[in-house]
Amino acid sequence: WGVPIPLYVHKLTGEIHPESAALMEKVALDVEAKGIQAWWDLDDAELLAGELDNYEKVTDTLDVWFDSGVTHYFVVDRRDDIPASADLYLEGSDQHRGWFMSSLMSSTAMHGHAPYKEVLTHGFTVDAHGRKMSKSVGNVVAPQEVTNKLGADILRLWVASTDYRGEIAVSDEILKRAADSYRRVRNTSRFLLANLNGFKVEDAVAEEDMVALDRWIVARAKALQAELIEAYDKYDLLVVSQKLMHFCSIELGSFYLDVIKDRQYTAKADGLARRSCQTAMYHIVEALVRWMAPITSFTAQEIWETLPGERSEFVFTETWYEGFNGFTQSDTFNDDLWHQVLSVKDAANQAMEQARKDGELGGSLEASIELYASESLYNVLVKLEDELRFVLITSGATLTKVDSAPEGAKETSVDGLWLTVGKASGEKCVRCWHHREDVGSHEGHEALCGRCVTNIEGEGEARKYA
Repeated sequence: WGVPIPLYVHKLTGEIHPESAALMEKVALDVEAKGIQAWWDLDDAELLAGELDNYEKVTDTLDVWFDSGVTHYFVVDRRDDIPASADLYLEGSDQHRGWFMSSLMSSTAMHGHAPYKEVLTHGFTVDAHGRKMSKSVGNVVAPQEVTNKLGADILRLWVASTDYRGEIAVSDEILKRAADSYRRVRNTSRFLLANLNGFKVEDAVAEEDMVALDRWIVARAKALQAELIEAYDKYDLLVVSQKLMHFCSIELGSFYLDVIKDRQYTAKADGLARRSCQTAMYHIVEALVRWMAPITSFTAQEIWETLPGERSEFVFTETWYEGFNGFTQSDTFNDDLWHQVLSVKDAANQAMEQARKDGELGGSLEASIELYASESLYNVLVKLEDELRFVLITSGATLTKVDSAPEGAKETSVDGLWLTVGKASGEKCVRCWHHREDVGSHEGHEALCGRCVTNIEGEGEARKYA
């Protein structure tokens, strides 16, 4: 089998027929009309017109790599809508001496340039022990089975989460980790979409009017997009997936989305405090769906069809998100500040978790935390003023500057930070669950705190930082 070499060779001299070019044209027309078998079924005597006794038919076929190697000419060059050079040739590492080489040699000979702008090679799949896939060994993982069981996006995410330049390991445990990562991204997306319910693009708050935490997370997303584009341009899918997971799991899931739940669920529905975080979530999900699209394509399209506002049919025809506009890091409320705050929040969570285990309190909103900080850390945290408690998700938070650990305070993993955890004073507000001294002092709303009363009946609470 294979593409025939339509030549006749002289039986004595070994020279090809002097009219080989013309004979090839006749054979080509016959093959075009009847298919590749026409060469073998051809009446050689008729074609050679009396010269058959002196010539014999060549029965060799072209090397398969030559077949594929000249697709740049027989396929691409014949179509006006395709550029002369492909953007990318993609194959396994064994094709350095196969398709990549035959394509390069033939195109250079015919056109004087390579048929591709870039070449991307990858290793081969092995099992968790580094062994090649083999039916006899019984370690074959069939893509169709993975797709049927876990879905195509998890299979795609597994590929993007590996260093494909070497051997690519796959097993049930490895795919399970990919599924866990996928669920984190999907759950983050679900939260963003759910909390944009009722939000219209025209409700978006201007950057300068947004709460500091919201401005920061959008600026962080803008910076991340630049990093992801750079990684995509280098086909560094491992970096893309790692950065995407970190953003969804840590910066969003463990911090930002956790903090804004109070505003999202209890602030005045159309008030600035709530619209500010909705604006941030809108910008983030508009960017996130585009970041995801090359990898978790089906999920990205599902999100795309749910987003608010007019849009094209497919996310795949879009460019990277351009709505970040002038969002930049604040000189004060920047990465450095919020990452320090995140570390403090983690330390506070650990202390409250221990208090829960000891039976001293239930949820974090039953707690009031006293923070004792060194001067440098104090100067960071004090900028949040009374809104520090919203970041820590506690009913109370006090901040004191100290030179050394106070008596009775617990040391934390954060340098220059000690703290104590106690029960918050005041009654529990049935609406926001914060314990406040003013619960019961508002006529007609005896079970609510003053903050909830203004969010229900007044102008809504004001937030500056968190």
